[in-house]
Amino acid sequence: MKNLDSLLLNRNNLTGPIPSTIGYLNLGGKLDLSHNRLDGPIPPTIGNLTNLTSLDLSSNQLSGLLPREVGNLKYLDSLSLDGNNLIGPIPPTIGYLTNLTSLNLGYNQLSSSIPPELMNCSQLQNLVLSHNTLSGIVPSEIGNLTHLRQLDLSHNFINGTIPSQLGNIPNISAVDLSKNNLSGVVPASVRRIPKLIVSENNLELENSTSSENAPPPQAKPFKGNKGKQRKIVTRLVTIILAMVAFIFAILIFGILFVHRRKDKKFNPNTREMTEGANEFSIWNYDGRITFEEMIQATEDFHIKYCIGTGGYGSVYRAQLSSGKVVALKKLHRSETEEPAFLESFQTEARLLSQIRHRNIVKLYGFCLHNKCMFLIYEYMERGSLFCVLRNDVETVELDWTKRVNIVKSMAHALSYLHYDCKPSIVHRDISSNNILLNSNLEAFVADFGLARLLHPDSSNRTLVVGTYGYIAPELAYTMAVTEKCDVYSFGVVALEVLMGSHPGDLLSSLSSSSERKIRLIDILDQRLPSPLDRKVVHDIILVSIVAFACLQSKPKSRPTMQRVSQEFLTGKSPLGKPVVEEISISELMKQGMYLIDQCDC
Repeated sequence: MKNLDSLLLNRNNLTGPIPSTIGYLNLGGKLDLSHNRLDGPIPPTIGNLTNLTSLDLSSNQLSGLLPREVGNLKYLDSLSLDGNNLIGPIPPTIGYLTNLTSLNLGYNQLSSSIPPELMNCSQLQNLVLSHNTLSGIVPSEIGNLTHLRQLDLSHNFINGTIPSQLGNIPNISAVDLSKNNLSGVVPASVRRIPKLIVSENNLELENSTSSENAPPPQAKPFKGNKGKQRKIVTRLVTIILAMVAFIFAILIFGILFVHRRKDKKFNPNTREMTEGANEFSIWNYDGRITFEEMIQATEDFHIKYCIGTGGYGSVYRAQLSSGKVVALKKLHRSETEEPAFLESFQTEARLLSQIRHRNIVKLYGFCLHNKCMFLIYEYMERGSLFCVLRNDVETVELDWTKRVNIVKSMAHALSYLHYDCKPSIVHRDISSNNILLNSNLEAFVADFGLARLLHPDSSNRTLVVGTYGYIAPELAYTMAVTEKCDVYSFGVVALEVLMGSHPGDLLSSLSSSSERKIRLIDILDQRLPSPLDRKVVHDIILVSIVAFACLQSKPKSRPTMQRVSQEFLTGKSPLGKPVVEEISISELMKQGMYLIDQCDC
């Protein structure tokens, strides 16, 4: 076996330590021992495999230090050691791996600070150090990782401020810094990252006094004392409930008994699995799904089936025995113990079960289990709009007609939520990540983990949630959630669809009169040929006018989604010029006012 190119022994229930003699092999490709039950330390002789291009020891029970000899693997492209029990610091020799594009050390017990030498791995695209006990600061040299796309440092003890250099990385699209001890303000450059998660830190955002078209200051406080407040409230409620336990027990038992009987009569297709707090319910599916089948289809939620991760949880692709494919949205394990997340889960399930619209992702059912909680969704083959727009190959399939239809579909779905649901529903997290595409590249609004039922006589004041770059500016100082928050987010996504990237730079420059002279043709996605068809040009102009109208800084100055939906149905444009080369941004912004004048806002 001395001349073996690759050795793939993953998923074989292998036990015991990795033999030190493995270093005598002449491997020049991959070494994959992942998903076994290997224990003990990683032998230093692993460093003898200097021609390796990929090393995967993830999902084992390996312990001890990460050997410094790993730095000898200079041709390594991918290193995965996640899901073990490794301890101690990340060795500085990791910086010798200058060809590394993917590094995953998550779910270990690594400690100390992030070594600055790691920033020498300039080819890194994916860096995961989450769920460890790392401390210290995020090195400012992280800006040297100019190819970085995804960064996950969540669930550590990292302190200090977020370096502004992080936001200057050209193609970075997803950053998770949640559950650390970060403080200070979130730099403006970082706030433009499309998918940014910074919850459960001690962060706050500075107030913005810029002009009305400047990008929103997004959210103000991200205080770390929310958990303490929640504990205090929980204790007080517990004391009060203890005093009236007998009365409440009878009342709750009666309500649950009646509700359960009504549910069984109303939903003949519902299957329930009750064992303590366990429940498995299917409503809107024409076949049979069991809890066990969900677990088998994803191999107990193995990472290889994971197709996306957000603030509340991860999404998995599951192919059932019938051949049908569904998407499972599973909450992060650490979050299932929080009452607030349990409430959010139940709210989402209850809410989506009542929604029927062709442009909203269908919910088939949900599971409340003592080990995991997940929602069962209709599967969208092409994934998120965000990912498609950032893929130079896939985005060409999104021609101008398809892009216009995506914006129209979003508008019709939001109009339905705001005006056809009683009480009305505000999504609160409209972004290109939450617009999913099916095999025909048709758009569907997804992810109602942050949705909230609006009662007409309630104040609807809450902590700011949503995705950076899409949050309405008024939420920084009023904290009042209304339908107009979704309108603003819709405007951002509409421009993103036309431009092919997030419009943050454009929005920040609109305060300058000289920048408003930019022509529409100059901001359209250059990866597509210029639109020539008269109807397509008309539709692009209409989408642009509507988008800028929705981005007004004052909520009352934005049209309603009902008005926007009606405008797309009628298809009328106030501009007589059907040539994008002749239309300026300033003209589009002025014409957007006619939408306001003709609607009851």
